[in-house]
Amino acid sequence: MSSALSRITVNPEQCGGRPCIRGMRIRVTDVLDLLAAGLSQEQVLEELPDLEPEDISAALLYASRQLDHAVLAA
Repeated sequence: MSSALSRITVNPEQCGGRPCIRGMRIRVTDVLDLLAAGLSQEQVLEELPDLEPEDISAALLYASRQLDHAVLAA
């Protein structure tokens, strides 16, 4: 699973420090937005031909991990 997450890179000098796929200027949010708009994984790969199927899985896993944290109430 950590190998999947290694496909996600964060560089403060690129895309405003937002998480990207393998150092490219394809943001995790770009992938998630296309999926949320109803595109299939195959359509996302056609739309962004530099992506690999594992990149989509990594983007989903990254988003899941970012959202899965405890909420502490004061």
